[in-house]
Amino acid sequence: MAKYFDVHPQTPQTRTIGTVVDSLRAGALIAYPTDSCFALGCRLGNHEALERIRSIRHLDDRHHFTLVCENFSQLGQFVQVDNDVFRAIKASTPGSYTFILPATREVPRRLQHPKKKTVGVRIPDHTVTRALLAELGEPLVSSTLLLPDEDEPLTQGWEIKERLDHVLDAVVDSGDCGTEPTTVVDFSGGEAEIIRRGAGDPSRFE
Repeated sequence: MAKYFDVHPQTPQTRTIGTVVDSLRAGALIAYPTDSCFALGCRLGNHEALERIRSIRHLDDRHHFTLVCENFSQLGQFVQVDNDVFRAIKASTPGSYTFILPATREVPRRLQHPKKKTVGVRIPDHTVTRALLAELGEPLVSSTLLLPDEDEPLTQGWEIKERLDHVLDAVVDSGDCGTEPTTVVDFSGGEAEIIRRGAGDPSRFE
């Protein structure tokens, strides 16, 4: 049964954030809000929670998981970024973008695309997400909370708790989230390739 945390969207309660992060460190899988829509998240290296995300969303091994990072220096530990790509990403973060880039050795193999050896990374512009990341001190492994055979992600914390109570450990709710996932830009080939048009303005990468 998932615990439910009601968090203030502008001034997240320090104690509540600490409790959620303690649960993450203990192996929890959570649903949490971002600047695009709700996401599923767990700690890097939490294999059991990762398999639960795959099961909830019916994902195969070609799915790009996303490392949600607090800042650019953290992001740089997990992906290889040349100068031109660095400038393009830096100008767009924090924001509703996911960038596909070559993974470094810090990224577990099971999180990488099996052939391309790439991983998704993003720095969200959301107060609650950033509070969680700052307290955790490491990225969250994440995937959009989009259920199989549904066109849009879940947007209400209470509905997520109701529908996924048996497969989640916690739901973090700070009010309505959007229904549009991030814009995904693939830089793994050196040039920007828009894979998915979403919440972030794609025109700057066209």
